[in-house]
Amino acid sequence: MTQAHIRTPHPAAISDQEYQARLDRLANHPALAEENVQLKPSEASGVQHILLGLGAVGLAATVAGGFVYDLQHALASFEIAVFSSTAMALGALFFVMVYHMTNAAWSTTIRRQYENLASMVPICMAFVAVALAFEIFSGGVLLQWIGMDPHSDHLLEHKSGYLNKAFLIIRFLIYFGVWTFLAVRLRAWSVEQDRSGDRWLTQRCRFNSGWGLLAFALTTAFFAFDFLMSMDFRFYSTMWGVYYFAGAAFSSLAVLAMLFSWLKIRGKLDELVMPEHLHDHGKLMFAFTVFWAYIAFGQYFLIWYGNIPEETAYFVFRRQGGWMTLGTVLIAVHFIIPFFLLISRVPKRAPKLLGALAAILVVAHIIDITWIIKPMISAGEGRQVNPMSWWVDVAAVLGVYGVLGFFMLKKVSSVALIPMKDPRLEHALHHVNYV
Repeated sequence: MTQAHIRTPHPAAISDQEYQARLDRLANHPALAEENVQLKPSEASGVQHILLGLGAVGLAATVAGGFVYDLQHALASFEIAVFSSTAMALGALFFVMVYHMTNAAWSTTIRRQYENLASMVPICMAFVAVALAFEIFSGGVLLQWIGMDPHSDHLLEHKSGYLNKAFLIIRFLIYFGVWTFLAVRLRAWSVEQDRSGDRWLTQRCRFNSGWGLLAFALTTAFFAFDFLMSMDFRFYSTMWGVYYFAGAAFSSLAVLAMLFSWLKIRGKLDELVMPEHLHDHGKLMFAFTVFWAYIAFGQYFLIWYGNIPEETAYFVFRRQGGWMTLGTVLIAVHFIIPFFLLISRVPKRAPKLLGALAAILVVAHIIDITWIIKPMISAGEGRQVNPMSWWVDVAAVLGVYGVLGFFMLKKVSSVALIPMKDPRLEHALHHVNYV
């Protein structure tokens, strides 16, 4: 059967009999055999233990870095890992909702892994809560405005209605609640459909994705304002929320490309996630490579050309010394390299090649967040970044990512690798990429 004979179904547009007929046609499909759609816990346990070990050692080394250097260095490294990984989970949540809203049938066989990555949001936010607690109880480490008298600075005084501890905690709880509800429930409904075969759960996911996308846009932007832009409370950019979102979408696609590559190597998802699906996934990676570069340059160009001291100071500082070098590396690995590699069809259709490129893109995203956070160590009087503290950054990333990787694989191995009874599954199995 060709794709031309498969109509992309909307749950409300088909009868119960037609839906059951679709399930019956797929019941004996060889690609849906258990060994192809299930990663057993025993198959993932080895990698899980390695990730958990890396996580424990990395977090312990990060704490040690606080004693070797100081709290500023250790917390900066920890926040680099936390805010970069949170972006990845948020990016996956965004795509889950977009796929539901657009009735993207082609994405059905890859959507479950987006749901698994998005379900890491609560753990990421628990890490954010730890960082926030250190900031508050230490009187402002990187968020220096927390420990300042609002009347000591003209700009801070005018922003104090928004930049105050109580309101920050309230906003954090809102972000935590909204994202956790969306991430947990969208995955739960998808998994429940595997068990019950209730086609209306697809419609429920779509309905909640509608208001969810609006809530996501607002909360993600303000989250970026609160925890990244406000590190320099004098700096402001109306494009900052979009910049963080662009990195979130970009990095989530990279993580998922690595996961698909790993699953394919282990002999899973054969004839389910095909070159056609990877090609479309790769197109999204290319699109958000360009989108990130567009937002990054647009933000820089407008601020630099506007020449307002409170804005340009942010970039002036990052054009000095080693930060200029890091910025140059960032442009290369976050835009130039992926742009010229992903513009070709070849890497987008080869799982191993796409996975290897995706690993570079994950590193690029971490460099991006490092370029935002690490210079803020030098923002206070008498502070200076110790160039030898790079190992604390590596330790923190290994620590946080190791823990998240452990729980991620636990999610992956706990349910089927694809939504087994989604009304659009038959279409996804015959997906053809014409571009």
